[in-house]
Amino acid sequence: MARLRQVRGEGGFTLVELLVASAMGVVVMSAVASLLISAVREQPKISGEAQNITTARWVLERFTHELRNGIAVKEAGASKLSFEGYVRHTTCGGTATLPGTSASVKCRITYECSTTACTRKESAPGTTTGTPRQVFSGIDSSQVFTYSPSEKEPTYVKVTLSLPDPSGTGSLTVSSGASLRNATLGY
Repeated sequence: MARLRQVRGEGGFTLVELLVASAMGVVVMSAVASLLISAVREQPKISGEAQNITTARWVLERFTHELRNGIAVKEAGASKLSFEGYVRHTTCGGTATLPGTSASVKCRITYECSTTACTRKESAPGTTTGTPRQVFSGIDSSQVFTYSPSEKEPTYVKVTLSLPDPSGTGSLTVSSGASLRNATLGY
């Protein structure tokens, strides 16, 4: 009799309990695997979008920095902006950087945007020749520049880059602006 009591006191699972627990485990693991696969498939798209936004912010920062140091707007339009400013190159359009003790070079800087990309060109003041270099791609509108108080005599330039949403549900807009602070100094 002592032996029977000992057997009854031992715990364990029945075959039905093990089958139910196994089925529940398979359902839970399937759900986790489905979420993991979905996340792995979406990650490259999310990384690409983040990189595009980061590049757009960098381009806007560069543009507003140059514009703040600009002297005079020479050509203004929704897709094109040309202004005079100073650059840290040995020549307009060159790639060699000036030493820190040298004076900057006065150039004409032109930004031009299409429905897919924006280019930047440096040329000597009074000319429009030069090699355009692509600074950003991946936009979906050429309407990039707006001016205040007017396009004919702008003192403030707003730049708006519209980035398409890969899922097709709209677009993301990144914008910034700057005043030509050297324009009033008459440099």
